[in-house]
Amino acid sequence: MGIIDKLLGRKVEEKGVSFDPVWLDFYGSRVSKAGVPVSWERALDVSTVFACIRVIAEGVAQVPLRLMRELPDGKGSVPATDHPLYKVLNSKPNRWQTSFAMRETMVFHLALTGNALFYKNIVRGRVKELIPIDPGSVTITRHNDYSLSYTVGDIDGRSMEFPQELIWHIRGPSWDTWRGLDAVRQAREAIGLTIATENTQAEMHANGLQTSGVYSTDAKIDPEKYKQIQAWIAAQVGGSNRHKPFVIDSGFKWTPQSMTGVDAQHLETRKFQIEEICRSFRVMPIMVGHSDKTATYASAEQMFLAHVIHTLMPWVVRIEQSADNDLLDGPEDEGLFSKFNMNSLMRGASADRASFYSKALGAGGSPAWMTQDEVRAEEDLNAEGGEASKLPKPTNVAGAKPPTKPQDGHQDPNT
Repeated sequence: MGIIDKLLGRKVEEKGVSFDPVWLDFYGSRVSKAGVPVSWERALDVSTVFACIRVIAEGVAQVPLRLMRELPDGKGSVPATDHPLYKVLNSKPNRWQTSFAMRETMVFHLALTGNALFYKNIVRGRVKELIPIDPGSVTITRHNDYSLSYTVGDIDGRSMEFPQELIWHIRGPSWDTWRGLDAVRQAREAIGLTIATENTQAEMHANGLQTSGVYSTDAKIDPEKYKQIQAWIAAQVGGSNRHKPFVIDSGFKWTPQSMTGVDAQHLETRKFQIEEICRSFRVMPIMVGHSDKTATYASAEQMFLAHVIHTLMPWVVRIEQSADNDLLDGPEDEGLFSKFNMNSLMRGASADRASFYSKALGAGGSPAWMTQDEVRAEEDLNAEGGEASKLPKPTNVAGAKPPTKPQDGHQDPNT
């Protein structure tokens, strides 16, 4: 035990990514105030949650992920195709998944449970395969020296402990620094209210938007007769008889209960819950098909750009740095790094990029603020060096006159 642990009286701390569902239900840690139990399985049944996770996962999975090697003297980088990890990250992480599928699953685990875990199949000191692990089957133990170990259970009830060196653990936002926060648990109130609202409206539509009523009479009804009448009414107003006339005799009276428009619709509540869930997952509502009527094409274009910058990029950087830290830790890996090519998301805006680079290189008479090599680096192209590494001179400067040839040995006054 370290000196800090002795001073603070710390002991070995064991915490799992998931807890016993019975324990959670009993103490209410996963039950929302709406009275609905919320788990990641139930959360995925909510269309907005599924859409939010899917738009993040597909955004991260659809761009190329490559292992890169820095060139000498800082002149750019090239794909490290000779390294075994290149193929693992770029095309074939294991025998049954593509790189797209692996990263899609990774983000689903990350965004919902806060943790994504992979077993590293290491051959001769190099990672040759990444095997995904269900976060719900893992218990993480932090030891006194701050190292971690992972106990993984299988469907047969058996378990095996793995050291930190054999597990690639990508964490979402974290409070204790070694385990990601459960996003579903943090957003359970918004998700639970959405589930409760959907259930209520579904029950109304299943009943044909008909409410109950009062069946009254002045006569006294014994308990046995009451049960018969109750069963008879249920048969008359339910099922295929729901919209047929209700015939009553013997002096009984049926008074249906009225329903207001607020009771029948829930529309505003459901719209607000879409925005609440999007806020929890930091996804703009327009990305899940929920847009404001005042949105225009120009504003939508900026929202798509903001989605890349504010929603996708934090996940991209988190995965890149985690891969560099956990998959590239040998001395032979010096100068290697993983990189997502996010420019592929902007392929449809090539004209805008061309206009920006043109001005950055001094077109139109404005001073240049980028070199050709810097532009090439932005497009994932290697540096050329020489004149391409210098700031170009402005072109098409307004009012500039070309020098004239001197006559009779006299100097042109304009030069």
